[in-house]
Amino acid sequence: MERKEFLAQGFSVLGLFAFGNAVTNCKADAVPSDNVGSDEAGTTASGDCVVSSDETAGPFPTKKPEELMVADITGDREGTTLTIKINVLDAGKNCNPLEGALVDIWHCDAGGNYSEYGGTGMQSANFTSVHFLRGRQTTDQNGLVTFKSIYPGWYRGRAPHIHVHIFDSKGKSLKITQIAFPEPVSKVVYAQGVYAVHGQADTSNSLDSVFRDGIATNMSVVDGTITEGYELQWNGVVES
Repeated sequence: MERKEFLAQGFSVLGLFAFGNAVTNCKADAVPSDNVGSDEAGTTASGDCVVSSDETAGPFPTKKPEELMVADITGDREGTTLTIKINVLDAGKNCNPLEGALVDIWHCDAGGNYSEYGGTGMQSANFTSVHFLRGRQTTDQNGLVTFKSIYPGWYRGRAPHIHVHIFDSKGKSLKITQIAFPEPVSKVVYAQGVYAVHGQADTSNSLDSVFRDGIATNMSVVDGTITEGYELQWNGVVES
């Protein structure tokens, strides 16, 4: 089975506005060529607290996330530095920050490959014995977790994305979803360095098998430059 076919079986995306007003992390800036803090329309805004859409975990979830309690998930992967900041908000409690939540993330490297898997038709490169670009953190009193990573690459049939699984402090699953990226900044990143070998993504957010129904609650805010690195901010809204 091709990876695209597998992922197409995932949950559809809710076409709703994403960013919660309990934690302000959006910037109303126009999109420059190499410093983007916006959605695809070129601006960002805050709005009502809307529960993040459910998405498929995909074929490559972390096998033992409890063993990967790390903030720097880069490993030996090369690429443009990306600081990932995720705020977990509880819609069931007036959208206040959720302290003590467990947040797992995982994404592919610059060439589109995942760790812990490989040597199959879905991913020929074999990385079954390594654990790069995967990690877990616990939210602080502000509902925040921060990871150090690299900007994700892409693979056939999928737009750039980060997988997220959020649990409560007791390990109950609260949300499985994916974070989307503004296309202007992805195009800048993919034109340089190790990304240039792989080239530009073959699938836009609107044609992505997971995001095609809308990316309102998936879209991140990404700001920075190639030389200094980028920072991603995203609100994960759950109901505990």
